[in-house]
Amino acid sequence: MQNYNWNYPTTMWVGENRINDLGEACRKLNINKPLLVTDKGLAKSKIVLDAVSSLTKENISVQVYSNVVGNPTGTNVERGVEFFKKNKCNGVIAFGGGSGLDVGKAIAFMSGQTLSIWDFEDVGDNWTKANSENIAPIIAVPTTAGTGSETGRASVILNEDIGEKKIIFHPKFLPSIVILDPVLTLDLPSNITAATGMDALAHNLEAYCSSGYHPMADGIALEGMSIVNKWLIKAVKNGKDLEARMNMLSAASMGSTAFQKGLGAIHSLSHPVNALNNVHHGLSNAIFMPYVLTFNKSAIEQKIIKICDYLELSEKSFKGFIDWVLNLRSELDIPHKLSDVIQEKDFDIERLSKMALNDPSTGGNPKKLTIDDMRTMYQHSMQGNLF
Repeated sequence: MQNYNWNYPTTMWVGENRINDLGEACRKLNINKPLLVTDKGLAKSKIVLDAVSSLTKENISVQVYSNVVGNPTGTNVERGVEFFKKNKCNGVIAFGGGSGLDVGKAIAFMSGQTLSIWDFEDVGDNWTKANSENIAPIIAVPTTAGTGSETGRASVILNEDIGEKKIIFHPKFLPSIVILDPVLTLDLPSNITAATGMDALAHNLEAYCSSGYHPMADGIALEGMSIVNKWLIKAVKNGKDLEARMNMLSAASMGSTAFQKGLGAIHSLSHPVNALNNVHHGLSNAIFMPYVLTFNKSAIEQKIIKICDYLELSEKSFKGFIDWVLNLRSELDIPHKLSDVIQEKDFDIERLSKMALNDPSTGGNPKKLTIDDMRTMYQHSMQGNLF
């Protein structure tokens, strides 16, 4: 496999065993005391232990912070900032899936701030309140192919006090160097490969369908969906397929790059159930996908037909695309109904609907949404009713 260096939207070192260049990345950014941020499971894994050992041999004094949960919290970030400052770190290596990357980026950002993290929620021009000069440099090393957080300018963090996920934004959340190494994803279980892959699809799909004008994002999103179509099932069926793994990493980074245009109700509905019911984000996106698509049909049908054409689907129609999504989910063993992962007694539709309507992703939906619309989509997804 040939290695590449990309520079869109940030510096990306791409290819097999590029993790061996982690020390060089630190030196390029003048980081000699990095804080490697990852989750507790990965902290004990061979890929992290090898990375730490390699950095140590290169006389780079690395500390590891792993107080990170699946739906990361403000407390995870706060404790990480304390650890960063206590150990006098001067940069962050965000290593892992979306949770590790989001917390790592947020720690680097908050290490230079005096305001609360919630003051930088992605609303209006909140990001201008930040002290931009003291944000620590970030290296991102994704080990899953889904969130694309390595090319994103935000982190999604749970505010435990109110039980809501918040998008924290600043342009300098964007890592300075990204290492995309498919070897790091080879041991990812098939169910996580499937869920994170559907997350990548959701990002590209919602970005393409989102309202607004951004032809560059549209082009990236179309090709991202094409890559998912060609490689996701291969990556799930054969986790050792290095080419499939590399392509899915690319599709994930493309999804995050494209969704600067906007997202939509798939994410609006997902974020509340991730926060309140601890459902994996990629899994919830996959479940909600066909219900949101059918709800938005009147606004997106022509765009969906264009996607069918680009993906070379046999039936180039809205129904043909829905069938493709349903068949893809079936092959990946993704549940059809939300009730397959959340019990009725734990499903507070009123609270969830209010949270979904207020989610920042709602504004990008192709159709203007009301709280009744959110209830309808939640009900359909619980019952399995597409039309």
